[in-house]
Amino acid sequence: MDYRSAGVDVVAGRAFVERIRASVDSTRRPEVVGGLGGFGGFCRLPAGLRNPLLVAGTDGVGTKLELAQAHGVHHGVGIDLVAMCVNDVITSGAAPLFFLDYIATGRLSPEAMAEVVEGIADGCRQSGCALLGGETAEMPGFYGAGRYDLAGFCVAVVEADQLIDGRQIVPGDRIVAVASSGVHSNGFSLVRRILEASGTTAETRLGDDGHPLIASLLTPTRLYASLVQGLLAEGAPIRGMAHITGGGLPENLPRCLPAGVHARVDPGSWERPPLFRWLQERGEVPEPDLWNTFNLGVGFCLVVPPEALDGVLASCQAQGHQAWALGKVEAGSAAAESSGASGNGSLAGLPY
Repeated sequence: MDYRSAGVDVVAGRAFVERIRASVDSTRRPEVVGGLGGFGGFCRLPAGLRNPLLVAGTDGVGTKLELAQAHGVHHGVGIDLVAMCVNDVITSGAAPLFFLDYIATGRLSPEAMAEVVEGIADGCRQSGCALLGGETAEMPGFYGAGRYDLAGFCVAVVEADQLIDGRQIVPGDRIVAVASSGVHSNGFSLVRRILEASGTTAETRLGDDGHPLIASLLTPTRLYASLVQGLLAEGAPIRGMAHITGGGLPENLPRCLPAGVHARVDPGSWERPPLFRWLQERGEVPEPDLWNTFNLGVGFCLVVPPEALDGVLASCQAQGHQAWALGKVEAGSAAAESSGASGNGSLAGLPY
């Protein structure tokens, strides 16, 4: 017996590393020292920083992977992995510096794994961070053949005196919503149950334009790093930010608010995208569950002073992002407190 007969192909693993080398190199930043293949990745802090803080985040893609693997879509979940981490750390005003990935699989499929890493590299390029390294673990008997799971880790950097933590938010500030690209990477346990119950197939179409439903669900998570960095470079007075992930607006928006205030959202300020209407109708999902599971078309939020609202909206549009005035910050606690584990604020104005 040898390692290959036990289910681990070391030769294929080496060939896989060589295949992804060009994708990894395409994300290189000036601060990166050395190349792919060492026991650790090396990265300097950007030059000229006075009092830098490192901001770290980690996440995965969740059960969206089940749907993606069933339909042979691998590049997009690589972007999802980066977005789920990067979109979190940038809420502090930090600039992404480097990213690490971990891929665990039952049996190495070089084609599929290369697509995943190329997607990760794509997400890193969009976010301006280096793919510093990663790990691919072949675990036969633990994962089925052709199955894999992903984890990602992002480190960003921000000057201590430029940290955005919501402390400056006051009543009267306005909340800007930035559109999502779809379901992103949350709520797929419910999504898959709806698909099973409704008899959905790869041929099922969505809406009047006849776009494939599965393709809509597997649209990669939108990245907001370049938008936030662009706004900050313009001097936009951003006082708080929230990445709208699992738990939706009720859980995530209050996380950027200080004690003593709440956010009042206007549910009529945007039209709910057709994909979410389809999910609600086919799954008969109650309105509270819908709000507490999905982003409903809002992928990211910015809190700005009222006098900056129009300029921030215009800048978002100029950078290719649909954005609108979602609501405002008010004094006191809302009647229904958010269930978020972090943050001290609450949320009002939901239609339930």
